[in-house]
Amino acid sequence: MPSLLSFKGWKMLYALLKLAEHGSLRQAVLISSEELAKRLKCSQQSASRYLIALERAGLIRRTFVRRGELVEITKQGREEIEMLQQLLSKLLREREVALALVGRVFTGLCEGAYYVSHPGYKRQFIEKLGFEPYPGTLNLRLASPEDVEARRRLDLYPSILIEGFRTKSREFGAAKCYRALINDVLEGAVVTAMRSHYDDTVLELLAPVNLRKKLGLRDGDEVRVTVFVE
Repeated sequence: MPSLLSFKGWKMLYALLKLAEHGSLRQAVLISSEELAKRLKCSQQSASRYLIALERAGLIRRTFVRRGELVEITKQGREEIEMLQQLLSKLLREREVALALVGRVFTGLCEGAYYVSHPGYKRQFIEKLGFEPYPGTLNLRLASPEDVEARRRLDLYPSILIEGFRTKSREFGAAKCYRALINDVLEGAVVTAMRSHYDDTVLELLAPVNLRKKLGLRDGDEVRVTVFVE
């Protein structure tokens, strides 16, 4: 049987969740199609069809008694619920907002293009962030003391580690990345070097496009950054 996590299966999944809410995930619980219909806010005939379909799919067991029927969710039914839980947990982890920051664009030291384009970093950005960054970073000077304090708190959150490495000529340090939404429209990342020329008043952004060009930005323009944690 196809997973209930599909367009056609969502009504049955909802019925299964309502049975779990009633206690059927732990033991066989007495319930009638009339009572299930009230929980689902549907007709008694529809509720009865859901029970029949769930039983045929092997997701519940039904035992008829004088006062109605005992319904218990099977191992297979539990697995369907666990699949939903894992999906929701993953989505919530990926998009959990850590903080929001506001900064103003400024021209930095112009070293970002060299580091972002270096094969040792570039490979990791593609692998861990899921996009190839435009060669360079957009630099923001944070707008207020509150934003600076929020930037300091960012180091307390889980990050995507970009590992340092050594070449024949020099050593390259590690960095941390945080997924971000830039001006509410563009997906990108905040990148913070372990050893940086900048202090906590500066935010460096990566994106798969030239942010200055794409957003029409000039020095002094304000940019909003929403940072997410993994």
